[in-house]
Amino acid sequence: MSTAQGARARARTEVTAAIKDEARRQLAAEGAAKLSLRAVARELGMVSSALYRYFPSRDELLTALIIDAYDSLGEAAEAAYAKVRGESPARQWVVVCEAVREWGLARPHEYALIYGSPVPGYTAPSTTVPAAARVGLLLIGIVRDAHQDKGVAQWKLPAELRPEARRMAEDLAPDLPPAVVVVLIGVWAQLFGLVNFEVFGQFNRVVEDRETFFRHAAGQLAHHVGLVYPRSGATER
Repeated sequence: MSTAQGARARARTEVTAAIKDEARRQLAAEGAAKLSLRAVARELGMVSSALYRYFPSRDELLTALIIDAYDSLGEAAEAAYAKVRGESPARQWVVVCEAVREWGLARPHEYALIYGSPVPGYTAPSTTVPAAARVGLLLIGIVRDAHQDKGVAQWKLPAELRPEARRMAEDLAPDLPPAVVVVLIGVWAQLFGLVNFEVFGQFNRVVEDRETFFRHAAGQLAHHVGLVYPRSGATER
């Protein structure tokens, strides 16, 4: 790459970052539904036609922000996991859940973008899936490691749920028992429900010591998903 090409690439990277930063400020002030390319361009002193060379539409800018948010959340969760990699699966689970909570509280407007109300008229493309899956895959990995080591306690499935359980297991984690995958999906939803309630103020005047409450709730989720080594011969409950 020539010096001129390198300079252009750096300039494009810097302008792209500035556009995203201004868009995030608008998210905080107005919400995702009111994000406007014209307003972003105006605040940056750009003409709209120049901004369109970076993001041809509002939806493309939203997609970039969504991927960045999911990746940032995933990086936070993965960094937390790396610090407790050698500890018990239940401890790993709780630490990852706490990292999700901490990220959401520190970046509520980005959290709202990915886990809040859908943006009218916007449908996230498949390009968002790899970033969106990072936390889920990390939690699945914790359970998988436990299952391959000393085992994971399992709930009995009702007969009518077994076909759907097998389908979900085949799609998400074919090396895990379907009963475990069913519970995993349920507790994944509960984890983000807990974070949503705190980020969006639903715990106001209900829970005061929220950090302690969340840690306990995350531990209960770990127990529910089976991260308590079962006694010999007792793998179902």
